Amino acid sequence: MTQRLVSVGDDYVVENQVGVAVFEVDGKALRLRETLKMTDLGAGDEYRIQERVARARETMTVEKNGERAATIHKAVVSPIRDRFSVSVPGMPTTLVVGNVLDYEYRMVRDGERIAEISKDWFRLRDSYGIEVAPETDAGVLIACTVALDMMVNPKR
Repeated sequence: MTQRLVSVGDDYVVENQVGVAVFEVDGKALRLRETLKMTDLGAGDEYRIQERVARARETMTVEKNGERAATIHKAVVSPIRDRFSVSVPGMPTTLVVGNVLDYEYRMVRDGERIAEISKDWFRLRDSYGIEVAPETDAGVLIACTVALDMMVNPKR
């Protein structure tokens, strides 16, 4: 499944490979932390992407229907490039491999690619191609992609 993430201001629309909207991301700014709400337009699942404050390293969480679905951690020491890992309850740690700053990376769990993200696939500004392995939760991985973008580009 290939999905395209198109940014319009603080709001996003996620479309599938044929251009049908499948997720909406509503950007909200709170006083102390950044929060986004994402809705699965087909299944009705609600996701919350939120920055965690008072942590030793930069962290964001993804909740799905009120339950923690993933935690994205930025490496404490990363002299050459940003490095991230994604923790999903009950699953091995997912590594973010590639160059997040250049929007060319993949998510790998147990040596297997579960998602590939690329900005180069499309010519539109703030557009991403996200290819998700069929056996994974596409909503959680798309929410993690949004969180990674927020962590790498905090001013946007």
